[in-house]
Amino acid sequence: MKYFTVGPSELYPIVPSKIKQALKDGVLSISHRARIFDELFESTTNNLRTLLSVPKKHSIFFLSSGTEGMERIIQNMTKQKSFHLVNGAFAKKFYQMALQLKKEPLKIEVEYGASFDWKEISIPRSTELVCVTQNETSTGVAIDLKQIYMLKRKNPKVLFAVDVVSSIPYVDVDYTKVDAVFFSVQKGFGLPSGLGVLIVSPAAINKSLSLEKQGVSTGSYHSFASLKECADKFETPETPNVLDIYLLNKVIQDMLKKGIDVFREETELKAKLIETCVENNPKLEYLAKNKKHRSQTTHVILVQEGSESCIRMLQKNKYLVNGGYGSMKNDCIRIANFPAHSIEDLKKLAGFLSTI
Repeated sequence: MKYFTVGPSELYPIVPSKIKQALKDGVLSISHRARIFDELFESTTNNLRTLLSVPKKHSIFFLSSGTEGMERIIQNMTKQKSFHLVNGAFAKKFYQMALQLKKEPLKIEVEYGASFDWKEISIPRSTELVCVTQNETSTGVAIDLKQIYMLKRKNPKVLFAVDVVSSIPYVDVDYTKVDAVFFSVQKGFGLPSGLGVLIVSPAAINKSLSLEKQGVSTGSYHSFASLKECADKFETPETPNVLDIYLLNKVIQDMLKKGIDVFREETELKAKLIETCVENNPKLEYLAKNKKHRSQTTHVILVQEGSESCIRMLQKNKYLVNGGYGSMKNDCIRIANFPAHSIEDLKKLAGFLSTI
């Protein structure tokens, strides 16, 4: 079976052999306080900095998931006022997280499949934190990072957090222009689920320390202060998913050999294959009508006669895709386009879609 699901997704090609090697080498029994783990943490974060061009002054934290990243950001980067750009289910979850944590979030919301009128967005003066879902997995809408940077320039004293869960490593983030970026590894890095990565700026750390001084809870053992104290020693506050950290390092090393630009070019080539297939089939239509707003990595496609028969047909041919998210479950299919997906398999998938 080929997994074109949007996460967990297809395993990166080297992962099965690296899991066997990890078992052979006893990686799963490593203590997170042992020197060998410190070396693994250091190697993984150094390689990640190289692959994604993360500045040395930014901290890299390992969490349990991308969703935990939302929670840590809200707890550590705002006392009361966050502002959320909501264009789908996961952006809404970010907003709801702030409500659950008893903050006072505001939001601007657009219908699913649409993006924002950036000229009309006005950030309230009391805002401490702006939360943006750069690639909305539920709708297949992607936000141009330049728009986020422009909004940050207009509001330089406000912290910005960006969800790139389903677009990294394709998306090329300038980490000097935002304050927190988070993702999980079961999508673009083609790994088993259970590991999140959070990258934060010095300004984000300072905000968290300021909140602590004011008596605001910033998340117990997963406060930024606790995470940074450990990360500076190449450690984690608690026993982490050591296997995923090990596998992430191996995948990043492989990506560095091939070159991140090659993966980005291949992603765009594969996206074009899907787009051409959809455009040539009157029974298929992108949920995001505007091409400029369409994700390159998560394709959300309306199926005229409903998604169920399409999903069954693809599964019969050993290709697994997702249905739509939430209320759109029976209307759409969602197709992932990550580095683990080969051009050849993508061509075959597009061929099956063309028969609908």
